[in-house]
Amino acid sequence: MAEHKQTRETLLRVGTEMIARGGFNSTGLNAILSAAKVPKGSFYHYFSSKEDFGLAVIDDFAAAYTRRLDRTLGNADTPPLQRIRDYFAAAIADMRACDHDRGCLAGNLGQELAGQNEAFRLRLEEIFEDWARRFSACFEAARRRGDIAADSDPEQLAELLISGWQGATLRAKVRKSSAPMALFADLFFSHILRPPPG
Repeated sequence: MAEHKQTRETLLRVGTEMIARGGFNSTGLNAILSAAKVPKGSFYHYFSSKEDFGLAVIDDFAAAYTRRLDRTLGNADTPPLQRIRDYFAAAIADMRACDHDRGCLAGNLGQELAGQNEAFRLRLEEIFEDWARRFSACFEAARRRGDIAADSDPEQLAELLISGWQGATLRAKVRKSSAPMALFADLFFSHILRPPPG
């Protein structure tokens, strides 16, 4: 049982890395199995199809990303707007660490697959909605503290952040520079978040 779990986790880890760099459609199962050192006949013991594997990769990524969000957005010991800044800083550091090759797996797959596969589209939308709720909670906490204007709409701010951040992440991949992400973060705080009057 432990070996079964370990092999499945290896396939997901290797598959996530390869899909993040090369895309879902362009990443063949044979290449994943070879890199993971798993016999070809074993794959269907763990996953019923490549689509099933792709959905499992998304779920695995979402679970890991949730833990990351818990460390930043969920850190109740940190003021809510600082949590957002910490999230931006961590994402920029990650982008630099991978030499701007990967970006956001959910964003990458959304661009590639949302128009092709309804199961992928629905699962990815669930993930983005969960992220939006987490950002919205931070903005609501900031509004209650008086850190942003009282008439700010936390849900709209969260949606704008996610849409803009996904675009900035894509731009960073294309430019091979984290500058677009840093610019978005700076502009979001200086031009989008309105401080309370006075």
